[in-house]
Amino acid sequence: MGRINQPDADAQEQQTEQKVRVPISDRQKKLAADTDKLLALAKELKQQVDKTNKDVLSVNVVKKAEEIEKLARSVKSQMKE
Repeated sequence: MGRINQPDADAQEQQTEQKVRVPISDRQKKLAADTDKLLALAKELKQQVDKTNKDVLSVNVVKKAEEIEKLARSVKSQMKE
């Protein structure tokens, strides 16, 4: 009577595992999308910096750098969760 039916235990374990995988999968997809965006923004920043004068940075370059910084902090935070 005290024995757990093995097939039932296996089914419960699989259900629990699936419940855990879904949030991790969604988290992984968001993380991948954010890192792709971060890479694209960094490339855009590099192109903009290459076009600027050595003595003057445009407001767009500064805004792009701030956007990258904000996204990088978000990615870092997601990785810690």
